[in-house]
Amino acid sequence: MIRKLSVFLFTLVAMVASVSIISQAQSQTLLTRHVREAVVDGEAKLVGRLPATQTMHFDAVLALRHQPDLEDFLQEVYDPSSSSYRHFVTVEEFTTRFGPSQGDYDTLMAFAKASGFTVVGGSRNRMDVILTGSVASIEKAFHVTMCVYQHPTENRTFYAPDREPSVDLPFQLWHISGLDNYSIPRPNLVHRSVKAKSNATTGSGPDQSFLGSDMRAAYYGTGALTGAGQSLGLLEYAGTDLADLETYYTNVGQTETVPITLQSVDGFPVTCYASEGCDDTEQTIDMTQALGMAPGLASLVMYVGYNDSAIFNAMATANPLNAQLSCSWYWSPADPKTLDPIFMEFAAQGQNLFDAAGDAFSWQIGGSIWPADNAYLVSVGGTDLETQSAGGPWASETAWLNGGGGFSPNNIPIPSWQLVTADQCIDVACSTTLRNGPDVSANANFTFYVCADQDGCNANYYGGTSFAAPMWAGYLALANQQLLANGSATTLGFINPILYAIGLGSNYDTDFHDITVGSNGYSATEGYDLATGWGSPNGSGLITGLLGTVVGSGPAAGYSPVLLNFGTRGVGKTSAPKKVILTNVGKSTLNISTITTSGDFALKAFTATKKLTPCVNGGTVAAGATCAIEVTFTPTQPGTRTGDVTFTDNASPTTQQVALTGFGRY
Repeated sequence: MIRKLSVFLFTLVAMVASVSIISQAQSQTLLTRHVREAVVDGEAKLVGRLPATQTMHFDAVLALRHQPDLEDFLQEVYDPSSSSYRHFVTVEEFTTRFGPSQGDYDTLMAFAKASGFTVVGGSRNRMDVILTGSVASIEKAFHVTMCVYQHPTENRTFYAPDREPSVDLPFQLWHISGLDNYSIPRPNLVHRSVKAKSNATTGSGPDQSFLGSDMRAAYYGTGALTGAGQSLGLLEYAGTDLADLETYYTNVGQTETVPITLQSVDGFPVTCYASEGCDDTEQTIDMTQALGMAPGLASLVMYVGYNDSAIFNAMATANPLNAQLSCSWYWSPADPKTLDPIFMEFAAQGQNLFDAAGDAFSWQIGGSIWPADNAYLVSVGGTDLETQSAGGPWASETAWLNGGGGFSPNNIPIPSWQLVTADQCIDVACSTTLRNGPDVSANANFTFYVCADQDGCNANYYGGTSFAAPMWAGYLALANQQLLANGSATTLGFINPILYAIGLGSNYDTDFHDITVGSNGYSATEGYDLATGWGSPNGSGLITGLLGTVVGSGPAAGYSPVLLNFGTRGVGKTSAPKKVILTNVGKSTLNISTITTSGDFALKAFTATKKLTPCVNGGTVAAGATCAIEVTFTPTQPGTRTGDVTFTDNASPTTQQVALTGFGRY
């Protein structure tokens, strides 16, 4: 009894001390902006005030400690010459080194409760406290008036504070999300005119539309990687009806087996039904594209919430963490640096966020598409893809007219990993001082099959870079699967520093499809450009390139090229041989068991040269060494002929394939 009384008294004293500290604190401004320019300059006309009893959902975000130290850490952790290279931190380690202090977090909690707010949730990195409260309580606690204004460019009103908020705390908060709805999050999704002619010609779905599995065939190929063991996270501003996903897979004769979690981060509903006026088109698209590229994921998590900081911080503190993340939505913030601390945490923890670059032409034509120009994520542009056949390999690609890209409309400074590239592409309008985008791209044209309650199932009606971003997240899951199978203890993490190194290197053309035709307002050119970035993934070649910078203790097989195209040959006539070069990018000996071909293709004995030795059944390849084979093509009938070279060895996975194609004619 005495011990319980002592604990009670100690707790009471602590609570009184916290309230005393709060009551004595002077009002502190926040470290980010909240008031919209349209409010400041009077462009948005005052209409009235929000009702005092109206309940609002908002998120109070604390500032990082030692943010300069975090910036230095990120420089080290992504520098291949550093002893800290890819030594990522856990959530707990990040919190200890860089996160807000426990004392500040507890003080904010006490302040929130004393202000009459309801605490909906906190976070294990102590970064934010998710709250609800009345307008009257918000106005009193943050020293603002919540006003209603006429939107200057949209036919609606919006609410927002009339001045910058301040709080009676002994420290400055970073930001409060949810205090205005000036910019409503929207998906990077567009639908074509019903009168427009479809461009789809080679998809395996209805009306030759593309499926998620077609994107896998075009950008990865027929390899064994499926994303096994990997988890992928999607940001969404509405829930979904999983029956729509089931309908999609049923209609195309495929099976979906990945466990899907719908996670509300702040009480937002995770269901979305057309009968209730909710649209889950984007959410279903995100799932079909991620799962199409990585059909063997260990899990897919959809994070749903009211506010951006609450959703993204849930992604940064999930257990387990999702190494690959995707966002298909855009909005305009009052302050572009609002999410920097969370995006920096992604990078520090070995996570990578892909973000759709937009669907209103270039950023200089269509305007701000945020957060696609943030420096701590991979911005994904759009293309128009053609494949060689239904469900077949890549054939050609052009820049998509609507795809986003350009130099940062939010004045984000150019990151270090982009400086050399910017110097080299300045003749095509790259900025040498501002962040350029996109970084990469993938198909976004109106060539997809989509199922959602709102429109039923349709073909070649929807397009957008929101198709491309989750594709890339799925592709990274394949790479991370291979990386961990090779013995690495970490994921690839934030891949932009690697992507730009690959783009400037000698293997660029074997790792990327360089897209040189088309425009979004900026023309696609050789190498990097502001329409398609570095381009789209070139089969497993890019995975090999990504893994070439991080290898485990075992062997790892990389191939160049990842596709051999023999062109047109007469039926019965044998082509000249073409080489496939195998490189052991691992750290121990690669033991080759068998090498076989299929289709109208055959192995030809390769004669050793000064630089290359032949790959042989039962042979070995030392770490860092290469060998080669030669393949010939003898078409047995007219038309497109496909096959592959299959290697079996002691790498992981134990089977690797190089795609082969040619065309026979009489």
